[in-house]
Amino acid sequence: MSDDQIMNTIYATHVHGDEKFDVDSLFVVTENIIQRATHLVENVVRGTKEHQENLDEKAPKASFSPPSCTLKALSCEMACKAPGEEIAHKTTMSILNKLAHYSWDAKAVLTLAAFALDYGDFWLLAELHSSDQLAKSVGILKRVPVVVKRPGLQKYGKTIIELNNLITATLEVIESIFELEKLSIYDTKDVPALSGALDRIPVDVYWAIITIATCTTKLCCITGDEGKTLELSPFAQKINVILNVLRRTIKLAHEQIDVIEAFRKLKKIFQTPTEVMEVFKALIFPKDVDPSLIDGSTNKLVNIEVLKKKNILFFISSLDITIEEISILKPVYDGISKKDQHKIVWIPIVEQWTDDLKRKFEVLRSKMPWYTVQYFSPVVGIKFIKEEWNFKNKPLVVVVSPRGKVEHPNALHIIKVWGAKAFPFTKEAEQTLANKEDVMEDIMVGVNKSPVVIKDDKYIFFYGGKDNEWIQQFTRKATVLANDPALKEAGISIELVLIGKNEKGQDDVGILGRFWDKMESFFFSKTEKKTEPDTVTKEIQKLLSYKNESGWVVLSKGSKVIFTGHGTNILKVVDEAEKWKGYVREIGYEIIFKQYHDKVIEVNRPCSRVDIPVGVGKIPEHMHCPHCPRVMETYISFKCCHIDGALNALH
Repeated sequence: MSDDQIMNTIYATHVHGDEKFDVDSLFVVTENIIQRATHLVENVVRGTKEHQENLDEKAPKASFSPPSCTLKALSCEMACKAPGEEIAHKTTMSILNKLAHYSWDAKAVLTLAAFALDYGDFWLLAELHSSDQLAKSVGILKRVPVVVKRPGLQKYGKTIIELNNLITATLEVIESIFELEKLSIYDTKDVPALSGALDRIPVDVYWAIITIATCTTKLCCITGDEGKTLELSPFAQKINVILNVLRRTIKLAHEQIDVIEAFRKLKKIFQTPTEVMEVFKALIFPKDVDPSLIDGSTNKLVNIEVLKKKNILFFISSLDITIEEISILKPVYDGISKKDQHKIVWIPIVEQWTDDLKRKFEVLRSKMPWYTVQYFSPVVGIKFIKEEWNFKNKPLVVVVSPRGKVEHPNALHIIKVWGAKAFPFTKEAEQTLANKEDVMEDIMVGVNKSPVVIKDDKYIFFYGGKDNEWIQQFTRKATVLANDPALKEAGISIELVLIGKNEKGQDDVGILGRFWDKMESFFFSKTEKKTEPDTVTKEIQKLLSYKNESGWVVLSKGSKVIFTGHGTNILKVVDEAEKWKGYVREIGYEIIFKQYHDKVIEVNRPCSRVDIPVGVGKIPEHMHCPHCPRVMETYISFKCCHIDGALNALH
């Protein structure tokens, strides 16, 4: 029979009106009997004399009253049955009908207790028959000498050990079912390991009961000495498979429960002042693990006491990070190392560690001079990190004060843009930096290999795009504009900075990637404010909407962003300079350029689109269009560039 067939068959026997009795105490007594009886078997069969004082025995409740009549009825139901699987099945169904009003775990315990009553009695008599006359006489009626005398031991010794092992395994199965029932107080949404396991309990109980019935029959075959045979191995195989599944399920369930408990604990911790070292322990390690760190500067294990009373930058990432992403933190590490009040700790997030992932971890760790968590199990605070800190496999830098207060939920954005200038990496520091309009110099740091010199009195066109023909056209026409005598006479100095090309004029994806990464980070910092977006924020939002267009331009004066535009429109403004350059002296270059641009976009206004990667942190609920007063529509898109940056960088 399949498990589904068994379920359909046995469920008809179950009545949902649980009979109330102290099932926990009955299990304790049954476990004590089985443990001591199986230990006696080992002594008798193997001829050893190990003492039982070392056995860990539990005590039932003082008020426990055993259901004696029920146990005797079950014992009679199983006794003296002919061997055979069909008969064992009929016996099991009869037991389930008798126990219809009991819970599933109680059915299993009652059946095992009925067996233990006879099994324990038999082996107690076996131990006492040589020293106690009453035990000897009762033992004769129960055919104890047939088994324990030399010919019987030689004949049945191996079978008795096999029976003993199967009873022990069945006891462990029932104990595991008990534990699962106790874990059922948790919602399966929080502990998904329980969802299928709880549904399987009736089938597992069926297999426990049919195995106990078979063991009873096997014991009768041995004591009867009538030459009847019954194979236990099919039942042993099934019970051991069930036991292994239950053990794995319970282990996984406890891991998931640890995550829930850690989540609750961390929520509480962050609501009250707590030493940051304790926050770190609660975030990463279960209670039974001794916490430690690797110091990247010495490659030695250190005690987490090094974090005490420090401001901690928790660098949280998967193993799919690039060397470039690691290098972003190097200037920060160099800056904070001088004062020793801030520490960086890398927390790698891995759901399931493998040998390959451990090797990859070692390669990445070797690139980091700061502290690293080396704990090759899922971190206990993973639920908190994902739900409260919005970790979605993209790197985060969460800044926590010495008293356990989150000073910034993700300072990586400001670190990408301003580096060590963002010190002390708090929300206050971000607000100060994000209010600056002169940001282009900070954006360009590290984008090109050769630094871009930005002078305050110069106008600069930062430009790029997907279309090389547009880039060539704009370069040519903007160069003509920069050299225009009328503009030079007006004191207008214009410089061109092409983004996305290396020194040889070849396309460079790395340059472009760094530029957009920093622009996006700047935009996220700007949009963190609850106030209405300022002019610079709107211009950067416009720029991000042109990211995948044929061309785009940022016009700045020095480092200050004046405005941004779509390549087609800006090219038209530059191309028609003769129509507006005469107003430069009167109105000003940036004002007349922007006014003419606004006139151009009245004719050609493309859709505005901003792509925000899911892993950047908290996504805005809505966003206003930078070109008009409407709220932008929200779409979900999926993207793959067929590049594994982390692996390429490692090799």
